[in-house]
Amino acid sequence: MKFLRRFIERRQEKWRQSRLLKPWLPLLDAVDAFLFRRAENAREAPFFRDRIEIKRYMMMVVIALMPATVAAVYFWGWRCVLLIFVSYLFGGATEVLFSVVRKEEVNEGFLVTGILFPLTLPAATPWWVVALGVVFGVVIGKEIFGGTGKNFFNPALVARAFVYICFPVQTAAAGVWEPNAATEGWPGGFAHWSSVSVEANAVVDGVSSATPLAARKQWAKAEAGPGKNELKEAIPDLKPMFLGTVRGSMGETSAVLLLAGGLLLVVCRIASWRIILATLVSGAAFSGAMHAAGLRLFAPPLYTLLAGGYMLGAFFMATDPVSAPGTKQAQWIYGILIGVAAVTIRSISGYAGGMMFAILLANVFSPLMDYMVMRTRYRRRRVLA
Repeated sequence: MKFLRRFIERRQEKWRQSRLLKPWLPLLDAVDAFLFRRAENAREAPFFRDRIEIKRYMMMVVIALMPATVAAVYFWGWRCVLLIFVSYLFGGATEVLFSVVRKEEVNEGFLVTGILFPLTLPAATPWWVVALGVVFGVVIGKEIFGGTGKNFFNPALVARAFVYICFPVQTAAAGVWEPNAATEGWPGGFAHWSSVSVEANAVVDGVSSATPLAARKQWAKAEAGPGKNELKEAIPDLKPMFLGTVRGSMGETSAVLLLAGGLLLVVCRIASWRIILATLVSGAAFSGAMHAAGLRLFAPPLYTLLAGGYMLGAFFMATDPVSAPGTKQAQWIYGILIGVAAVTIRSISGYAGGMMFAILLANVFSPLMDYMVMRTRYRRRRVLA
């Protein structure tokens, strides 16, 4: 490793003196930062001052996502790895291009975006949709604001919203994929490239192939009769949703693995437990209250937490240190807003899932929350003085 470090340092010095290679110096600096160097004290968000600097922060998030990533391969095959590779390839190239133009170092922030974005997509998503989405998310969600630390929105969610709106057919293909673990047992997807039950462009039956959220929403809106009973049979139990043997996006189906990775972030003090707790409790409480009041479009509390991308969003997206608030009081408000908004959108709107839009909405108000908390705190101190 010492030899490699000396080699990189010599290359850096030569590239600085070369007019041809100097514009590409940020790429070599990124390799150096990833392998060896500790980041300096941050001058912008996220404001780290302890042993956990940006590189180690991002790597811990990636490690926490590994259980859900391995489960995605187990359920849907090795094609999931291809989509993640495409995301890193095109998104990373975009990051490098902007760094070269700005003559800045390549930041490690994309390590999380590159894996988080494809995990929000169905495994049947075409690779070119992933490529377009990640480029849009990096450019519009982050780079136009100045890069990592200056973005208002979570770049992975910006990318997901873009492909969700622009390519609804390609990103609604979750129903054509059957979890191998539920039909074939071990080794599941590890022995297959993909587990397609029907052709991706075929018409999929809305009852037998709907995701848990869509299936329950169809049942709640249906009129009483035999058809409603048939729809009810398509609603999965809590156990398959907890384990992950249900239809959905690659990284959102297994609640138990997302919980394990999320708890790792909390124990390592990477993610804010206040945001997570507020998001989970507020969503479950609000959904449970509406369900108890007789509004059947609102799912029971456990179903709300286990279905769709609620767990993935609560642990890995809402806790983004840049787009989330930094003050403790604002984090509680932020999490409550996400929980209530997510349940409301997924229950009464035309979208089966609402976590993506809820977090993006909360990102808009995040700076205002911090501002109001700080203003209130310092006003009290002036009064006491």
